Amino acid sequence: MMTSLRITPSGQVEIVDQLLLPHTVKWDPVSTPEEAFDAIKTMRIRGAPAIASLAALSVRSHLSSSAAPKFASPAEVAAHVGPILDYLESSRPTAVNLAEAMNRLRRVLKSAPAGGAAEAAALVEEVKTASFAVHEEDQERNRTMGRLGAEWLWQQRGGKDGKKGLKVITVCNTGSLATSGYGTAIGVITALFEADHLDTAYYAQTTPYHQGSRLTSLELTTLHIPACMICDTMLGSLMQHYDIDGVIIGADRIVRNGDTANKIGSYQAAVLAQRHNVPFVVVAPVTTVDLSLETGAQIHIEQRPAVEATLVRGKNLETGGMSVVRISPEGVGSGPEVWNQVYNPSFDVTPAELISAVVTEKGVAVRAPGAKSIDVASVC
Repeated sequence: MMTSLRITPSGQVEIVDQLLLPHTVKWDPVSTPEEAFDAIKTMRIRGAPAIASLAALSVRSHLSSSAAPKFASPAEVAAHVGPILDYLESSRPTAVNLAEAMNRLRRVLKSAPAGGAAEAAALVEEVKTASFAVHEEDQERNRTMGRLGAEWLWQQRGGKDGKKGLKVITVCNTGSLATSGYGTAIGVITALFEADHLDTAYYAQTTPYHQGSRLTSLELTTLHIPACMICDTMLGSLMQHYDIDGVIIGADRIVRNGDTANKIGSYQAAVLAQRHNVPFVVVAPVTTVDLSLETGAQIHIEQRPAVEATLVRGKNLETGGMSVVRISPEGVGSGPEVWNQVYNPSFDVTPAELISAVVTEKGVAVRAPGAKSIDVASVC
């Protein structure tokens, strides 16, 4: 199983440059919060759980370095670390896992008693321990979600009409490269495969510059899982002509009523799934659930740079190296004129009324027939 980040025996945090995958595997060291911010912002690492892990680990690396300041009191620790957490959180505002991880570290800072240098040193160690826990706990959560989601979907669709395996669709990458290991939505697919309950996994390509489907292809190929890449515009045709058993997605934020923000293209997949009576399942850890927001209308949606919708990155078959190719006319996306505008949101919001169930490591919340919301608080 592949991974998006690792810690070397010397303690160095390294990430795979996902912009170069699947053709080139390049590990980059990340030693500072500034380097983590850049890796997240440029999408060299992606996936809500993975970026939360990297941000937290960068705080740990910073506080462990020889360049870390000496603190005379816990208050000095909080004054130093607090702005770093704010800075890291701003790198990807839609992904609630990142905010949750930073809030977890803020709670450690706030819980510290007053004192001197000894108490400051103890607080630094607590922050470092909590930072590592963000990363360490993710894989176990993913395996639990994978099992719960696979069991629920098999109960809904398995064994009917002599089925021995399910045909499922996923959008974007939600596997071990998007998490600390195993994956969320792809974790469910992997669990189905491991239980011999999977026929085929179809994974949709989204915007041309994003790597989601290519990373999914790499992961499923590595695990020898039967899979098929499709363009997102072909989802309707696929559901018309094939007996699809489920659409399984991850999430960047799930709010109180069950509305879910995920990679652009998820909403249209949900609309098509409802039209064809296909279960639509959201799989994400509890850290992705944001009970402070009532509906999806309150979710901040990032607008990505126009260049990401006008360029394609891939392997040059003549040179063997990586190339970037423009697929739009020159000038599109480079100015304010009406003719060259680009609409390029990173995410869309799927209303809860289109979602069949939300799976976390705590259980499965199922939408009641005819309901327009899901009780996600019951699985937090």
